[in-house]
Amino acid sequence: MNFINPKTDFAFKRIFGSEQNKDILISFLNAILYEGNSIIQNLDILNPYQAPRIRGVKDTYLDVKAILNNQQSVIIEMQVLNVEGFEKRILYNAAKAYSMQLEIGQEYTLLNPVIALTITDFEMFSHFDKAISRFILKEREFLVDYPLYDLELVFVELPKFVKELEELETLTEQWIYFLKSAAKVKEVPEKIGRVPEIRKAFEVANIATLNREELEELEQREIYIMDQRNAIKKAARQALEQGLQQGLEQGLQQGLEQGLQQGLEQGLQQKSLEIAKRLLDILDEAAISQITGLSLEDVQRLKEER
Repeated sequence: MNFINPKTDFAFKRIFGSEQNKDILISFLNAILYEGNSIIQNLDILNPYQAPRIRGVKDTYLDVKAILNNQQSVIIEMQVLNVEGFEKRILYNAAKAYSMQLEIGQEYTLLNPVIALTITDFEMFSHFDKAISRFILKEREFLVDYPLYDLELVFVELPKFVKELEELETLTEQWIYFLKSAAKVKEVPEKIGRVPEIRKAFEVANIATLNREELEELEQREIYIMDQRNAIKKAARQALEQGLQQGLEQGLQQGLEQGLQQGLEQGLQQKSLEIAKRLLDILDEAAISQITGLSLEDVQRLKEER
């Protein structure tokens, strides 16, 4: 069997955002947000997946949005490219989801908490190694929590997860392994396939279950991601080449200027030595040193070498 890559936005929403697969999303969220505990019993998917009808609509499969049984909202995004402004976009989407709950004139007390869950195929926070990180509002100096936990940012950085299949222990680790490795395996691994929701996720991800429109959309999304990655690599390579060229030109210029300066200094030194030799029989050593700019030691050395 071949499985679609859950790290593409199209595949992610097909697996986790389908109304008939709510059990998959519930298991996944319990694993990532609540360490595998069955806190979430039910949820409503706000924009359920539908088979694509228009090819090339870039943002059709961007997010999975759900409201949990406690009325808390969760925004889930799978991001494979580290694009400029991504960090701001996460914060903007979370704040927007929080503020858009109210209609004009409604009380602020009606606002429910929002969790923005972001899964990245690149590292965002280099100063710690853990794959899952959570951010809330705190007082800057004393690190005291803000009275409300209404806005929380949760990140799963896939490159930081390095456990192999035989090392998996928790439901959290099994789901992260699925996200990272589903596209590489040829059959459902027995160890994680024991979890009904993960086995079902593999069934949904089976390429054989896709219709023609879905296959076309999947191919287009993968081509888009590949093109963007190549564009980023090309830009980085050009910046490096430009930096090297500028460094080389600057180095050559500095070398030329330094060489000219050294040559001038050596020429003046040689001329002073010639003048000093002619004055050895005429003036005393101190006078010669003052006239030529040579040190008294240099003048004495010339006199001894004569």
